[in-house]
Amino acid sequence: QVQLVESGGGLVQPGGSLRLSCAASGSIFSIYVMGWYRQAPGKQRELVAAITSGGRPNYADSVKGRFTISRDNAKNTVYLQMNSLKPEDTAVYYCNAELLPLGSPSLSDYWGQGTQVTVSS
Repeated sequence: QVQLVESGGGLVQPGGSLRLSCAASGSIFSIYVMGWYRQAPGKQRELVAAITSGGRPNYADSVKGRFTISRDNAKNTVYLQMNSLKPEDTAVYYCNAELLPLGSPSLSDYWGQGTQVTVSS
C-alpha cells in the first residue's frame, strides 16, 4: 500500500506565507512526478505546481513568482512554499504522486487526503 500524508495547511492573512509538505510511504519502487493541486468551493481541481524526479518544476501561471515547489527524493517528500498569499489561493490543497509501486509493471497516480489553506484577514 502507498500513502501520501500532507501537512502544513492553515489560516493565514493576505501577504503571508505557508509551507506544505507531503510524504509518500509504503511499497514504492520509484516516484516520478510529484505535485500539488487545489480545489476551491464550486471549482474544478487544478494543478498548482509539479516537479519531476530530476527537479524540473512546472507552475500554474497564477502562482508563478509566489510559490516554489521542491522535493527530497531520499525522503520521498515534496514541499510547496507559498509566499505573498492571496484570498484567491484559498482552497483544499492535494498532494499527488505518479509512481511505480513495488511489484507493479505500470505507473499509478496516488493522492493525499487534502489540507485546507485559507487566506483571509
